[in-house]
Amino acid sequence: MTTPVTIIGAGLGGLTLARVLHLHGIPATVYEAESSPTARSQGGMFDIHDYNGQLAVEAAELMDEFRGLILEGRQAMRVLDPDGTVLHEIADDGTGGRPEVLRGELRQIFLDSLPAGTVQWGRKVSGTRALGEGRHQVTFADGATVDTALLVGADGAWSRVRPLVSAVTPEYIGKSVIETYLFDADTRHPRAAKTVGGGAMIALRPDREMFAHREKGDTLHAYLGLYEPQEWFDTIDFTDAATALAAIAREFDGWAPELTALITEADTAPVLRPLYALPTDHRWDRVPGVTLLGDAAHLSVPNGEGANLAMLDGADLGLALASHPGDIEAALTAYEQAMFPRSAEAATFGGPDSHGPDAEVDRGPALSQSTN
Repeated sequence: MTTPVTIIGAGLGGLTLARVLHLHGIPATVYEAESSPTARSQGGMFDIHDYNGQLAVEAAELMDEFRGLILEGRQAMRVLDPDGTVLHEIADDGTGGRPEVLRGELRQIFLDSLPAGTVQWGRKVSGTRALGEGRHQVTFADGATVDTALLVGADGAWSRVRPLVSAVTPEYIGKSVIETYLFDADTRHPRAAKTVGGGAMIALRPDREMFAHREKGDTLHAYLGLYEPQEWFDTIDFTDAATALAAIAREFDGWAPELTALITEADTAPVLRPLYALPTDHRWDRVPGVTLLGDAAHLSVPNGEGANLAMLDGADLGLALASHPGDIEAALTAYEQAMFPRSAEAATFGGPDSHGPDAEVDRGPALSQSTN
């Protein structure tokens, strides 16, 4: 296959696709809206599962690099009652199949594995259109255009490629997450550090949740889940960090102080992340020359599977294209026939990370992998 592949979005899914294609000698270009790999933080820590995400890493031939990123001990899990009582605890004995890594570091090993120039930075997509006979045109914010015979939307929740195959758009799920960070936690925030433990911590009541990770460098990263309509959050002034933190803390009134310390002792301004999802059974009829992967295809309620699925999508699509030289449609059909049921099944899964955002990278209102 010699037809260059045009990939929109340099999240983990798009980069996995580009890497697998490169290994099979198929040229690809990735267009990314951000100005550089370091233009923004790439989010926190997440687990790569041995039944999907790690399969993608293996297909990309990056397992050695991946193993070097694993944060030991972070598969430990604690479930607490809001009063601070430990209800359940799982130690990390090193045999688990969901090792934790930092998103930004994982993304970087994929970037480092690609030939120079594969990723074109600062190329924000403003629209796409069909040209006929399976060809499509991508228009960028600066007015430039690219025509392609194979277009892949790896551009997240608000995908600019999705309208070519589907009129469906994400809908608010009735829950938003507020992120906070506590730095130098063992010395500056000992109550919270002891409560979170060495890995992850969850505390729940029906309409309020706390999920926290111990990340690299003695950092605690917390996600505070609130089941409220979007208008409810409009009453909180998130431009004033102290006021916003106080308002959120009131919503956890009566919770143990070692838990609410994740709010009251935050070292960063709280960041609001409304959560959106596509229908669980979202799919489309085969449209020649174009497909989607990751959040662009199957944005779901956070459940610990999003980034893993995006990577597996990218690997599977790359392998399908390599297995069907000269027949793009056969490759896309095979890929979609496997991807649709897999993503629908995963959308109903409520794993141990189901209370924290897990989409590829939290860029804006839907925690999507790209803003292209």
